[in-house]
Amino acid sequence: MTSPLFLIDPTNDESPLSSDELRDGWVVTLPDTVARHALKSMRLAAGDELMLSDGQGLRVQAVVDDVQANTVRITAVGRQPEVMTRIGLIQALAKQGRDEQAIEASCEIGVDEVTPWQAHRSIVQWKGNKQEKALSKWQQVLNRATEQSRRSWCPQLHHSITTQQLVQWCLRANVHGDLIIVLHQDATDTWDSVEQLVLDMAQRSCEDGKARTVHVVVGPEGGIAEEEITALTGAGAHIVALGTHIMRASTAGPVAVALLSRVLGRYDG
Repeated sequence: MTSPLFLIDPTNDESPLSSDELRDGWVVTLPDTVARHALKSMRLAAGDELMLSDGQGLRVQAVVDDVQANTVRITAVGRQPEVMTRIGLIQALAKQGRDEQAIEASCEIGVDEVTPWQAHRSIVQWKGNKQEKALSKWQQVLNRATEQSRRSWCPQLHHSITTQQLVQWCLRANVHGDLIIVLHQDATDTWDSVEQLVLDMAQRSCEDGKARTVHVVVGPEGGIAEEEITALTGAGAHIVALGTHIMRASTAGPVAVALLSRVLGRYDG
């Protein structure tokens, strides 16, 4: 069974991951929040294995040393490199927590970036102080999903964007060699039509060493407005139908992320 993984903020003064010179055999003290989760809630005992990560590729294997002292002994230290071809999810705000369900599942599957989108038809509105509170909640969802899936990299969470900002994002993506895929039930292009574009983009990244991202745009419950589709198409986005079934806002993104992960070979081995 894979050992449980716990995220630790390396910038925190009490973080055992703040040192750049971690070594096998070191005994370090867990932060109180992690200790409560690992030693109290999960009841890990002396000798039980666990993993620690900063969410930025660092992966530390350890065993519980002293439950009363909240200490663990490091047994191995490694770092997972960041992928060259990234998968991004631009998720429209949705009611009843369906946007949070989408980013949670997408994180477990392997998304690398998450961006909230205030679409024209989004019923949920992030205004004023509500935005920072909502972003904090999204970050907590991503942190928990990162731990659940034993990931070394926690997805990067961007600030929310408007449709106008999304259009500008598409224009910049064309310049940088990124891809923007918009899921829309009335699109004439199929998912198969974009898979080769994704593979070509990944090949260019391998050849020139430049990281690139394929972004999937998912609309709210009421769908993406026609004027938004027109603007995004004009900015160079690829409008694609994801099969013949109409999926909820909580489902479409994770399905697309899973398909992209397969195309990019992340499920191999």
